[in-house]
Amino acid sequence: MIEKITDDFFSIKIPLPDTPLKNLNSVVIKGGNRNLIIDTGLNHDQCYNAMMAGLKELNVDLKKTDFLITHLHADHFGLLSRLATSESHVYFNRPEAELIESWQGWDEMLNFAGNNGFPKEKLKKALESHPGFKHASKWIPSMEMLQDNDQITIGRYSLGCIETPGHTPGHICLFEPENKIFIAGDHILGDITPNIQCWAEEQNMLKDYFQSLDKVYDLNVDTVIPGHRSIFTDFRKRIDELKSHHRQRLEEVKEIISKKPLNGFETASHMTWAIKADSWDDFPIAQQWFAAGEAIAHLQYLEKENQIEKFDTNGIFNWQCHHQ
Repeated sequence: MIEKITDDFFSIKIPLPDTPLKNLNSVVIKGGNRNLIIDTGLNHDQCYNAMMAGLKELNVDLKKTDFLITHLHADHFGLLSRLATSESHVYFNRPEAELIESWQGWDEMLNFAGNNGFPKEKLKKALESHPGFKHASKWIPSMEMLQDNDQITIGRYSLGCIETPGHTPGHICLFEPENKIFIAGDHILGDITPNIQCWAEEQNMLKDYFQSLDKVYDLNVDTVIPGHRSIFTDFRKRIDELKSHHRQRLEEVKEIISKKPLNGFETASHMTWAIKADSWDDFPIAQQWFAAGEAIAHLQYLEKENQIEKFDTNGIFNWQCHHQ
């Protein structure tokens, strides 16, 4: 399905099989000499077929097309290797390009998950069910790095790059001021809340996310194209709702660990989730992974704000309220 935003500015709905996200909004801007595709979908035949059908309908030639990927997650980055040609410019962000360059496999993340109480016997299954493991890009084309205030011009559109870490360490958004269009990636979603996870000791992803929401708040935006679900208009109202959601989450986490010290996996099992399952044990393993990552992000934020404290018990991190 193709949605026209304005002249030569479109969104193609790319199905995301086996994920609760349902679809990706892949933005296509036609510019005469060159076109631009922003975010691509999973490295999956269903995604590829939908993309090729959409590009054919829009009469977009991949040999005249450049790419911009908002962040490293496979549902945005994965299909790139099947679409990019030798003539393509591929735009990306430096923090996540460095992650790719220094990639040593999944062990570090799995060890951190284990230290946060994720059951060892579930870790392999969690990895194998993770879309980033199953449907990642098979090769990485050469990429050009973007940073704050860089401009990309496609036809009559000039897009300004905004660094918005939080959902991922190097996430970028784009703003087209003439038509007041904000291409949000997974920074701001309308119907669901972006998953803010933390899988490294030194990270404070929730703090980064709050700062990135504040950073874009004053932009004059009429249309928000999020990475998933519906295009929407009430930009600042949605930012306020997202901040409020995470403030409530922080209070919920404090309440949960006020009863007794818990690790990240245990904390996630007590939190409120909009998932159709009778109990935590019935959550699909991939959803337990995302939930645990979000719980850890909130626990690490509270610890770094000196509202709770962490201690190590036989290699497992537990959190408690002060003086428990």
